Amino acid sequence: MKASEAEILIIPGYTNSGPDHWQSRWETKLSTARRVDQAEWSKPVREDWVAKVAEEVNAATLPVVLVAHSLGIPSAVHAIPLFRKQVVGAFFVAPPEVDNPAVRPRHLMSFGPYPRDPLPFPTVTIASRNDPFGSYEHADDIAAAWGSLLIDAGESGHINAESGHGPWPEGTMVFAQFLSRLKA
Repeated sequence: MKASEAEILIIPGYTNSGPDHWQSRWETKLSTARRVDQAEWSKPVREDWVAKVAEEVNAATLPVVLVAHSLGIPSAVHAIPLFRKQVVGAFFVAPPEVDNPAVRPRHLMSFGPYPRDPLPFPTVTIASRNDPFGSYEHADDIAAAWGSLLIDAGESGHINAESGHGPWPEGTMVFAQFLSRLKA
């Protein structure tokens, strides 16, 4: 599948993805990409975020590919039962531990726990070994439950602009390869 054959939904996490974040850069580069804009970025409410993801998927006119970062991941996964349009794949980066009371901010826990059923479409999960919002072991466990291909990003922090992943060319290459294997 080519990027032009899909609607690429960019699903940012807590506080949104700023202009230097790789998600924002991809959104400007990919002609069929659009952001899921949440009403409240700094005080996320699970039901609202999940409903907004489902609304955007269901408004699609092409097959959908999800590109979720951090809190965007549980928002997308919890929205799956509400999807009425075809989602052909998901690219998940830096899954937070939404069921770990030690992870801050605490309101991330309202997005947990993750469903553990296998996901109904192909997925890639990219996780760092020193992400302050989620351990690599947790990402490995949840990716295995979902049937997702887990990619070890090494010590990459939260894989955002603050950890030096603005352009993130490695992510671009992995996403392009993933996209090329999807079928509508």
